[in-house]
Amino acid sequence: MAQKLWEKSVQVNKDIERFTVGRDREMDLYLAKHDVLGSMAHITMLESIGLLTKEELTQLLAELKNIYASADKGDFVIEEGVEDVHSQVELMLTRRLGDVGKKIHSGRSRNDQILLDLKLFTRSQIKEIAESVEQLFHVLIRQSEHYKNVLMPGYTHLQIAMPSSFGLWFGAYAESLVDDMLFLQAAFKMCNRNPLGSAAGYGSSFPLNRTMTTQLLGFDSLNYNVVYAQMGRGKMERNVAFALASIAGTISKLAFDACMFNSQNFGFVKLPDECTTGSSIMPHKKNPDVFELTRAKCNKLQSLPQQIMMIANNLPSGYFRDLQIIKEVFLPAFQELKDCLQMTTYIMEKIKVNERILDDDKYLLIFSVEEVNRLAREGMPFRDAYKKVGLDIEAGKFSCSKEVNHTHEGSIGNLCNAEIFALMQQVLDGFNFSEMETAERALLGR
Repeated sequence: MAQKLWEKSVQVNKDIERFTVGRDREMDLYLAKHDVLGSMAHITMLESIGLLTKEELTQLLAELKNIYASADKGDFVIEEGVEDVHSQVELMLTRRLGDVGKKIHSGRSRNDQILLDLKLFTRSQIKEIAESVEQLFHVLIRQSEHYKNVLMPGYTHLQIAMPSSFGLWFGAYAESLVDDMLFLQAAFKMCNRNPLGSAAGYGSSFPLNRTMTTQLLGFDSLNYNVVYAQMGRGKMERNVAFALASIAGTISKLAFDACMFNSQNFGFVKLPDECTTGSSIMPHKKNPDVFELTRAKCNKLQSLPQQIMMIANNLPSGYFRDLQIIKEVFLPAFQELKDCLQMTTYIMEKIKVNERILDDDKYLLIFSVEEVNRLAREGMPFRDAYKKVGLDIEAGKFSCSKEVNHTHEGSIGNLCNAEIFALMQQVLDGFNFSEMETAERALLGR
């Protein structure tokens, strides 16, 4: 059985080991290739300060590239009795290279190693989330343009209120995603700072070149203060979780709208048949299960920041084992959100819109404000126009044209989709993912 990195002469009780390791082996599989990347940068720096020879570095980098390829293909395994991903990588190197493999931990602690792994993993996942959001955004903008002249009722208090349009409905969610992406960009920038070299949170007596590892890994900058670098554990995950929750909130609301508008009582849209399911006893049913599950998953994701806060709450500075539990809720969240984004993009692309909703006179009263404004434009004081239309409605005598002519920015007749598109492009450009991608390719010799 492999010995723990920290184990000396006394072995740990098996029940205590099971409790303390928990799901770490499972969770660390998310981090495997990122742990290897971090080790490649670290040992490159160690060679530059004389703690490894050129020959040792060459041997280690070659083996680490093999381990990376295994992790990238999903073949990496953390063996029974091995505590975590860091231990497994060091064990594999030691098996293949002997004592040289034991040198990679100089100037590091598992504390700054896991911090680094989490940041490398998170920034790559943020990139994938941003790409998925961008795909949905483009679909929503296209649908907004396609259906810009199709009117629908707008609601306040779930009462019919004023004319809206499918151009506005699709476009509203597109613009919501722009703000969500701005939040995600801020989280990315906080994440994209290098904690490596902070060791257990108090630095190292080795003359580490932290600027070098920052450049090798394509980080924007360092977490300079070594105590703060460790304090960032939990804080980074919480901040990113808030950004994920913001996106999830937009998707959840969209899913609710679509489920409601798909019901027979509304009949505004028709969801793709393949995204609905039937009933075991009611042959007419087409249930919007995909969007109902999306709504539930997104609502669960909106609780993620609170879960992380409650785990990390009231911890003083320094490392504590509590932080390990954050991985269990944080690491799987990205795939769950990506799945929801993929489903939502598919449905929004295939959704069918009822183009004759307002032909039904039950929606006639949504044009009351249009009539009040028409009378005001013709010279009647607004308050008198409001009272006249109100009395006509009460007397059952209200009638008006169903023509709508809105021209101001962001209204039915002037959606500003080009401006919304430009805003999204500006936010996307602000991520600057290319620097991290270039650095990682260089480390891997690609």
